[in-house]
Amino acid sequence: MQLLQRIPLWLDLIRWSRPAGWLLLLWPTLSALWIAAHGFPGWHLLAVFTLGTVLMRSAGCCVNDVADREFDRHVKRTAQRPVTSGRVGVKEALTLGAVLALVAFALVLTTNTAAILWSFAALAVTLLYPYAKRYVSMPQAVLGIAFSFGIPMAFAAVQSRVPLLAWVLLLGNLFWVLAYDTEYAMVDRDDDLRIGIKTSAITLGRADVPVVMACYGAFLAIWVLALAPRELGLPFHLGIAAAVGQALWHWQLIRERTRDGCFKAFRLNHWVGFAVFAGIVAGYALK
Repeated sequence: MQLLQRIPLWLDLIRWSRPAGWLLLLWPTLSALWIAAHGFPGWHLLAVFTLGTVLMRSAGCCVNDVADREFDRHVKRTAQRPVTSGRVGVKEALTLGAVLALVAFALVLTTNTAAILWSFAALAVTLLYPYAKRYVSMPQAVLGIAFSFGIPMAFAAVQSRVPLLAWVLLLGNLFWVLAYDTEYAMVDRDDDLRIGIKTSAITLGRADVPVVMACYGAFLAIWVLALAPRELGLPFHLGIAAAVGQALWHWQLIRERTRDGCFKAFRLNHWVGFAVFAGIVAGYALK
């Protein structure tokens, strides 16, 4: 009975009711699967990477909340997180995170040696990010690598290697992460300044909005150029056009730098990734 009573707290800890985080991870990872496989990658890899994405995002939340518990208590939006508020202990949170990561690793073990080896690098970056904001003026760049690592892993699982294309797509995706996580950082800028956390929103100052928009542009331009040889046709470009339209809408949301506008732009960013993914899927299906 006591275990059942803890489950709602664990679900809150891993942000189960707020799926935007793992969707931001999922769409570029699935896009990479389709690209690596030149179409549908098969149900096995689709299941492994979908479940693995959810599990690793959840494990990352556990580690992040433990690392940030002293900072989060001073930020209104995060003060009631389970670890920060004391409803879930540090040991309990880390144990849950370790279990989730081990289940994700068990899924990777069903793929191939290349994917297994790259999973250790992915784990290292995931563990590094929560501490980057103490030392790096743009910790969003570290998050960008962590949130893009599903791309080389997808290529490794399909092709048993990580070609140059995977790294180019990772670079493009990194710009997208910089865009949406800067929007996220803009929500807490005043609190972060007060408690001494480093974020891209603070580092960029009044250049934040134009840099966010430039990052959206870099992301989409790099993916379009990288995938041009695949000749995915009109469906792909319609997906890109939908993503561009959303990016322009996000500019409307963030240009006044209001908390609500910036948070809404961040929260809806997964639709940008979905538009690109849908264009890739449709492009391969109709070739």
